[in-house]
Amino acid sequence: MPENTVTASLAPMEPDDVADAFAYIRALQANDIDTASAVANDTGPKMRRLLLDVAARVVIPVTAVDDCDGQPCAHSFLAAALGRLLLEVLCHGDGACLAFPPGIAQTIIRFTENILTEDHGDVANVLRQLEAAGMKQAMQAHSAHGTTA
Repeated sequence: MPENTVTASLAPMEPDDVADAFAYIRALQANDIDTASAVANDTGPKMRRLLLDVAARVVIPVTAVDDCDGQPCAHSFLAAALGRLLLEVLCHGDGACLAFPPGIAQTIIRFTENILTEDHGDVANVLRQLEAAGMKQAMQAHSAHGTTA
């Protein structure tokens, strides 16, 4: 996979898109299928792209090559490779259930639970924090371009 295949979509998201993607993710995390379905119906076919954008924002920073005492180590490159592989599967699952909105959202939820929380802690709280960070980035990008949400 080319190095930039997955990370090319990391331009700031639109504030409404951040809100829609996280509303869908949080609804699935809470097992609120009715709300998730309503959000997906309102958002339409772009939901998949929005979820892939969120997945990249969640996975890439956590799995990016990191220094081990000032030097990248084998574990750093392994984590980065696994992060890229996970995103590649989500982007190009060739019909796999992970390549559709519910699978992408569930992958984000499981990644959050298993990697971003301590002892499988408060996933909903971490998702709210991720949404707030995404919304802040989106709002800053739109303010910088002289646009409003």
